[in-house]
Amino acid sequence: MIPATSSLAASGETPDLPFYAASGDECMLFEQAWRNRLPVLLKGPTGCGKTRFVAHMAARLGRPLYTVACHDDLTAADLTGRHLLKGGETVWADGPLTRAMREGAILYLDEVVEARKDVTVVLHPVTDDRRTLTLERTGETLLAPPEFMLVVSYNPGYQNVLKSLKPSTRQRFVAMEFGYPDPDTEAAIVASETGLAPDRCVPLVRIANALRDLKGQDLDEGASTRLIVYAATLIKAGMKPAAAIDAALLQPLSDDPDVQAALARVADLALG
Repeated sequence: MIPATSSLAASGETPDLPFYAASGDECMLFEQAWRNRLPVLLKGPTGCGKTRFVAHMAARLGRPLYTVACHDDLTAADLTGRHLLKGGETVWADGPLTRAMREGAILYLDEVVEARKDVTVVLHPVTDDRRTLTLERTGETLLAPPEFMLVVSYNPGYQNVLKSLKPSTRQRFVAMEFGYPDPDTEAAIVASETGLAPDRCVPLVRIANALRDLKGQDLDEGASTRLIVYAATLIKAGMKPAAAIDAALLQPLSDDPDVQAALARVADLALG
């Protein structure tokens, strides 16, 4: 266990802390997982703040953060490292997982289910009580220091048979469920992120919530907090609200003209 002297920085003591508005006890849970060397799994829809939350917590804990956006071609070697030619010589280059373990950093694998299956295999000994990583190509076995933490995330809404976490992998993590904030909190977040007046952010949040109600009908995913921030940013920059809403909240959700027309009607109704 990490000693209590490594507690979170008090509020206001870290001026460069990435902004994050807590909606529950997620900050305390993350800190306790870090202290007790437990890996964390974040579940939630696109753009709901998972990545920002990890950045916020890494800064509060004073730990370096390595973020990897997982994709179909991501292999175990991309995480652990490989030999490279440099100046006519073959040298070993650590991957982000290896660097994070050496430094006692936080490693965040975003959308981990998108990675190849061999990635989850290499994570297994890192996420149980061994907390080790064997580098077969160098003969090293690394033991994670107490400060090291593995965090992964995925969007359950995009899960399918071919891309899902096996129970044997899921049960190696402490899981945290994320959703969109309540309207007042979300409006405050958008205002803080963009500088747009809070009363002008409220209608944007109202539109986003109306669009989210369509998830599972005409849409696979509703409007994210990120898209609301984009719309508010455009409005703050001087763009007319109708154009900003269309560009940031409507167009990214669908390419179907009929669906887009329906989304526009929902937005108009939400605005009253």
